[in-house]
Amino acid sequence: MAHRRDSLVVAPGALSEMGVQTLESVLTCPRCGRQEQLTMPTDACVFFHACAGCGELLRPKAGDCCVFCSYGTVKCPMMQDGSSSCCDTQQRPG
Repeated sequence: MAHRRDSLVVAPGALSEMGVQTLESVLTCPRCGRQEQLTMPTDACVFFHACAGCGELLRPKAGDCCVFCSYGTVKCPMMQDGSSSCCDTQQRPG
């Protein structure tokens, strides 16, 4: 008897619309274009990230809370949840 395996294809961002957090995001360096797949923390925002390609220090763009919201393929977990307490821009280092 053969077993059938079905697969589920989900569009990017669809899981967060269903209430499931996506913790993997690909950051793209605006200077050299290098892409890095990273796991986002669920308990903190990432304000700075050094590009492994060119060393550029990525910082959030104006109005964004973290580097994932600015340069990632997926917004940070706090923004996916709709809670901005951890990503409050007033708490961000200058």
